[in-house]
Amino acid sequence: MITRPLDLASKLRPEPRNFDFLFLINAGLIVLFFDLFGSRFVLAPGLTEDFRLPTMSGVREGAAPTTHTINLGRGGLIFINGGAVGLPRLREWLAAEAKTTKQPSLGVLADAQTSYGELVAVRSAAYDAGFVRVVWSAADPSAIAGAKK
Repeated sequence: MITRPLDLASKLRPEPRNFDFLFLINAGLIVLFFDLFGSRFVLAPGLTEDFRLPTMSGVREGAAPTTHTINLGRGGLIFINGGAVGLPRLREWLAAEAKTTKQPSLGVLADAQTSYGELVAVRSAAYDAGFVRVVWSAADPSAIAGAKK
């Protein structure tokens, strides 16, 4: 035949037998990994879906820029750029970061349900590390009401 002069099809290996079980295992692993890595704990561990800032009137007047930011979640979870840390590791991080800036200030995004004891512990750790200001974030109730309309 002029269309198949070298007869390459006869020199190929035969097709493998049925490997449907291997296909199903691969498909199951792909679904498992998408399920694990698609969860909110892997993609965005710092803020949960029900995260909300505390509200306070007049917060815009007291707003100040900060050089560093951390997130405080429920149950004592503290999130920095490198991921979740405990209070001892936070102290080390704050001490290292305070040396990188002339007038370091810390912005704290804390959930409305965060305990006062956790807030005080973070504030004292920041001042011990050399931060000159700790700013708590809060939402203005009038801005929230305007956003819901």
